[in-house]
Amino acid sequence: MIVDPIRPRLVLVTTPLTDADAEAGLRNALSGGDVASVILDPAGRDADAFQRFAEPLVPLIQAAGAAAIVADDTQCAGRLKADGIHLTAGDIPALGEAVARFSPKLIVGCSGFETRHDALDAGERLPDYLFFGRFGGDTDPQLHPKNLKMAEWWAEIVEIPCILMMGSSIESAEAASASGAEFVAAAAAVFADLSEAGAKVARANAIFDAWFEQAAA
Repeated sequence: MIVDPIRPRLVLVTTPLTDADAEAGLRNALSGGDVASVILDPAGRDADAFQRFAEPLVPLIQAAGAAAIVADDTQCAGRLKADGIHLTAGDIPALGEAVARFSPKLIVGCSGFETRHDALDAGERLPDYLFFGRFGGDTDPQLHPKNLKMAEWWAEIVEIPCILMMGSSIESAEAASASGAEFVAAAAAVFADLSEAGAKVARANAIFDAWFEQAAA
């Protein structure tokens, strides 16, 4: 039995979504069950294009009871009244400035910290979470071993929550559950086939439930 097991919650990352399919695909995904938050990724769009992409999605996310988190564009986050911002650059000073400026009004999260030393430095700035993985990096069905090791280490010694990026298969949610991460992120695992997005969210939650029930027994 794992001592004090944590039942993770699902985070969606919009990287695979196109402008044409984003609203319908995300609506389908959110219909599938519990989602803690959705990170809106510019995914190469310029500021104006990203604003147009995100504008219909923020209220959709919030209406579903999830937090809408905008990556790397604080002005867009402010204009759309998003719930949080996410910084991907692994920049310690920028993270510190964002926390000082926006927390606690907004959720402030970050990624891009590749070593334990850098992750701990980031944690000292007191973000709301650290994200282990890279947007668009979920190309293998299984978890990236380095991301998994970082999340296991972090969850064991640091109180600040972490998000672990799963692989391109929704079944990788099981290994992610055992990491101790409070949140597990999915992008390709949910959005590769938009007709199945809701079913994939339901499957992830079923995996989390089954793992937690077994771990807590």
